[in-house]
Amino acid sequence: MFRRRADVPQEEAAPSKTRISSVLADGTSLSGRISGSGGVRIEGAFDGEIELDGLLVIGPTGRVTCPELRASSVIVAGAMRGNIRAERVEIRSSGRVWGDVITASMSTQEGAFLRGAIQMEDETVFRPEEANEPQMEEVVVEERDLEE
Repeated sequence: MFRRRADVPQEEAAPSKTRISSVLADGTSLSGRISGSGGVRIEGAFDGEIELDGLLVIGPTGRVTCPELRASSVIVAGAMRGNIRAERVEIRSSGRVWGDVITASMSTQEGAFLRGAIQMEDETVFRPEEANEPQMEEVVVEERDLEE
């Protein structure tokens, strides 16, 4: 009665870049590196590197220290110390940012705090697939090298 029909193809859902899939809870602190795809919400304290192909939300109780945060979209409602490089940045009324912002789209709510420079770009400023590609050196092999 409740079995799946074998003749109906099942589609696999792709991970959403705008949906939160991981949370660092309030009262938790973490040091290290966050990278990958999908959405992350930080309500606790994080110190380290962030490179995310997706949404990063720093909640009202979140505190992030990161030399250069790189993500597709960033929403700051807590405290962020470091530079932000993202396609879209939003600083909410409770948000505090100490650092420079490079983005294609920027919005702030009344009461938001930013101490740093804003650099607006015309095109995408962060492409994680390019950032993670291994660098290849050109190798030239001549025929005489192969004969020996």
